[in-house]
Amino acid sequence: MAERFRGSIPQKVDAKGRVSVPASFRRVIEACDPGYGPDKRPEVLIYFGDHRRAYLECYTMQAAAEIDAQIDMMPRGTPERARMEDLFYSNSQTFTVDDDGRIILPQVLRDRIKLGPEACFVATGDRFRIWDAAIFAAEGNRATTDWLDAQPVDFDPFSILPPLPRGGAA
Repeated sequence: MAERFRGSIPQKVDAKGRVSVPASFRRVIEACDPGYGPDKRPEVLIYFGDHRRAYLECYTMQAAAEIDAQIDMMPRGTPERARMEDLFYSNSQTFTVDDDGRIILPQVLRDRIKLGPEACFVATGDRFRIWDAAIFAAEGNRATTDWLDAQPVDFDPFSILPPLPRGGAA
């Protein structure tokens, strides 16, 4: 079973843009970085290309490699592939988690998501998002909350999950 990010964890951001990656998130980053080892720190890829979003999307190196493979499967020379290459490759950057468990977010990225003195690391399974904590509190889960509010009171959200193949987890 693949490693998963879980939880919503607030973290302080210092004036230089240093923010501690939550310990549980670091374990997933390490487990999903094939290059991580005694002589190499773990890395995470941060995608910042969708200007409509108020957060940074963070991928493990394994998840980033899966996206690379998906883009490689697209026919060369098509407008769709060109858009995906532009979006993903020119709007993402690899960051190294330092020995203290921190990443340094450049000012341009902090400005892009209006990041103040507190970030919120929000798990989304195989990736996570970095939000300004106040913005996340105000609007981060709005779509999910609105969806749940539209359901009957006795609705079980897990009922919409597809059944697992016989014998357990895939």
